[in-house]
Amino acid sequence: MIDPMRIGVPREIKAQEFRVGATPACVTGYVADGHEVLVESAAGEGAGFSDAAYVAAGAHVTKDAGETWAQDMVIKVKEPLPAEYPYLRQDQLLFTYLHLAAVPALADALMQAGTSAIAYETVEGQSGEFVCLSPMSAIAGRLSIQQGAKYLERPFGGRGVLLGGVPGVPRGHVIILGGGVVGTQAARMAVGLGADVTILDVSPRRLADLEELFGGRVQTLFATADNLATCLCRADLVVGAVLVPGAAAPKLIRREHLGLMQSGALIVDVAVDQGGCVETTQPTSHVEPVFTVDGIQHYCVANMPSAVARTATQALVSVTTPYGRRLAGQGLLAAIAADPGLERGLNVHAGGVTHPAVARALGVPQRPLAA
Repeated sequence: MIDPMRIGVPREIKAQEFRVGATPACVTGYVADGHEVLVESAAGEGAGFSDAAYVAAGAHVTKDAGETWAQDMVIKVKEPLPAEYPYLRQDQLLFTYLHLAAVPALADALMQAGTSAIAYETVEGQSGEFVCLSPMSAIAGRLSIQQGAKYLERPFGGRGVLLGGVPGVPRGHVIILGGGVVGTQAARMAVGLGADVTILDVSPRRLADLEELFGGRVQTLFATADNLATCLCRADLVVGAVLVPGAAAPKLIRREHLGLMQSGALIVDVAVDQGGCVETTQPTSHVEPVFTVDGIQHYCVANMPSAVARTATQALVSVTTPYGRRLAGQGLLAAIAADPGLERGLNVHAGGVTHPAVARALGVPQRPLAA
């Protein structure tokens, strides 16, 4: 039995990030386990959780970000930004999304500080699914169509296309690159709107599953260069939904591909957190979500689920909090020893990168956990 932990829940400082790492209900669980929880003032405001609600749940509320970070375990949503790097320290456990392949400077900061960092996006469930990533992937997939439909409207710079069309007029063409959680949820939304939907994937098994799931309401294609080029020519909306766990996303759409597309078409690159699957992708925010390259709009918001912060927070903490309580109750090493899937969530420990895919993406040696 280890000593009770002191847990910090900072306010997110990423632009337009309204989610929070723990709700008052989560705090109740941690406190019941004997832990102390410190929440930065206004941390839950964007998701609809007041400071008073955290206090009622048993948390202490502080206006000092540094005090919130000065705890045994820090629970966040998004990766620390450079302004937060000075808060990183040895003997600190950080539990959050990291996406280190796209942010080498953060990996360096974590290693130099000696922080142990578990990334939500690489934690695996018993069946190999990315259990802490899936809820946000599902939300981002659905939002990719919701936002895509909006930015195809002429007042937002789009082609003026209604995805569902109307009788006698062609439906909008939605091309989805990747048939995982993001792609599947994007397809659900697009089919629901009545769009003409094509999904490209490299896996024959996944394409067969999608064919069965949608009952012929979507077209499935192997993700070959020829099929991609053909699809881009007729696309109104392209959703980049590829994932290589822990690694940078492959660049499937090159700048020269934009010349194949119709002026005013839109690309929503959901893979932006991992560097994007489009060569011309640059991270954007909800303040200015869209930019145009060669006549093609790009929506590359790096924290899409924050737009629906209350839903997203509730979905996120439902899967992260059980892991957090185990980490707090057992300590890092005992918790990951008992759960190989949680061990795969560990990205940085004792000054080195422990996750093999992250190490390859960063070009650094993998440090075995025992080292």
